[in-house]
Amino acid sequence: MTAKRVILEMGTGNDLHGGDYTKAAKRAVQDALHHSSLTMIRTLGVDKKDVQVDVTIGVQKPGEVDIDAVKATLPVGTVTVRAVKGGLDVAHDEGGDTAVIANAAVEVRLDLP
Repeated sequence: MTAKRVILEMGTGNDLHGGDYTKAAKRAVQDALHHSSLTMIRTLGVDKKDVQVDVTIGVQKPGEVDIDAVKATLPVGTVTVRAVKGGLDVAHDEGGDTAVIANAAVEVRLDLP
């Protein structure tokens, strides 16, 4: 069976001081998660380990995202995380401090007939 996407949630997170791409990414994922409740998993009797969760993080410096740290924030399922070019960096007018804005797309997939 092919897993079909049943939920798509988006979130935004930031690190206003420090330029931490992982912190912004984790906040973006948490923002997305707080927009939904996966009650259907319980309702349909789906085993949590059978849930597939695919996360895409958009930041200006994808190589600076700790994928394992982001993955650890997801509460259920088999999780994959990838970071891509996106998001936004906002430099301070006087230099030395960059606000990092990350976007997250969280896709939940289930094996359905």
